[in-house]
Amino acid sequence: MDEGEKVLDYEREAVPVHLRKSWFSMFSVLVAIGVDLASVLLGAELANGMALNQAILSVCVGSFLLAILCSICAIVGASTNLSTSMITKYVFGKYGALAFSLVIGISLLGWFGVQVGFFAENAHTILLESFDLSINVKVLSFIGGILMMTTAVYGFRAIEKLSVWSVPLLLGIMLITLFLTLKDYSFPVEIQNTGAFKFGSAVSLVISIFIVGVTISPDISRWAKSKKDAIISTFFGIFLGNSFMIIIAILLTSYIGTDDMMRIFIILGMAIPGILVLTLAQWTTNTTNLYSSSLGFSIVFPKISKKLLTIILGLIATSLAVLGIFEQFISFLNILAVVLAPIGGIYVSEFYTVKTEFKRYENQQEAQPIVARSIIAWIIGMVVTYLTTAQPTGLALFSLTTVPPLDGFLIGFVVQTILGKLSNQKDSIPQLNIDKQI
Repeated sequence: MDEGEKVLDYEREAVPVHLRKSWFSMFSVLVAIGVDLASVLLGAELANGMALNQAILSVCVGSFLLAILCSICAIVGASTNLSTSMITKYVFGKYGALAFSLVIGISLLGWFGVQVGFFAENAHTILLESFDLSINVKVLSFIGGILMMTTAVYGFRAIEKLSVWSVPLLLGIMLITLFLTLKDYSFPVEIQNTGAFKFGSAVSLVISIFIVGVTISPDISRWAKSKKDAIISTFFGIFLGNSFMIIIAILLTSYIGTDDMMRIFIILGMAIPGILVLTLAQWTTNTTNLYSSSLGFSIVFPKISKKLLTIILGLIATSLAVLGIFEQFISFLNILAVVLAPIGGIYVSEFYTVKTEFKRYENQQEAQPIVARSIIAWIIGMVVTYLTTAQPTGLALFSLTTVPPLDGFLIGFVVQTILGKLSNQKDSIPQLNIDKQI
């Protein structure tokens, strides 16, 4: 491998055969994505809102369903070895893909800023309470943003190395934390169980925490040596990664009686390990947000190198976090979830059932300018997702699966399948007539 190849990320082409990887490297990355503080917050909410055994069971069921959805999408990435944005270039057409790439790029850029701000606030708390160090949140946001940007600049292979080294450390620290908790605290203390969550709604929350990530699964699985590697890494990486941190948070909250993870570390005398968990958990997760964002923008700005583009995007997102604007992104990102959700279902349908546009890729043909039926399926999927999403983001007029983004995914799949089959039948009629004339 020459020096140039080490920094290439193949954002606009298939990953070369000799660089494709076995399941373990992708598994490490996916577990690392799941181990973040958003999962901790969800675990704490579930612990306070339902019985302990029901909370843990809901996490297992939700993560299992999420792992299946991600695996289905990951197979598309492993079969084409293309990024999600490049896959949509064939499914939606060249111009349709530009719209998707902008949406996914802006969405993940926003999440990068949100996560950086979240990191800074928690870091400020633990440094102040444990070491009496008062570092400005804006300064911590800048440091965190630059840190998380570094690996994304060098692409998947840098993210892989970070994950392989950090995941064992993260899991080890969290297991030690759990061990000390079980040793020093009696079986679940009396916490105020609000009964806020029914089992179905808890499963829905577990799925919702990563449902947009389902759509961009090919960004990781495109590096797989085979479909088998993609399935093994994705299913177990998502199932274990998504459930581990949530279940740990449920147990810690139930035993110690507080849902503040940083305070739990302080109570247990583990301030320094707590800082390590905070830093690595957010770093391994957030760097992939910027990575996938840069893959999307690479389609929109093909003349700018991905490395430079990632630096520019990282600085923009970090600036937003420093300025505190990241707090304003939340409602906007909820709307973007409505936009993104149907896309995974649409390209999965095109790959597994319709197959028309992927044949163009297999035959090394150019993508069409626009694929109208895919755009129609996207619009219908967005409308249904909007109608099932809770207010104020949506209208909440009815419910299908109780997980609005999952509704969008399934509706996108169904509509694309129907329109694709009708289109194939229509295209075959003239060919039959020509054959008869001949």
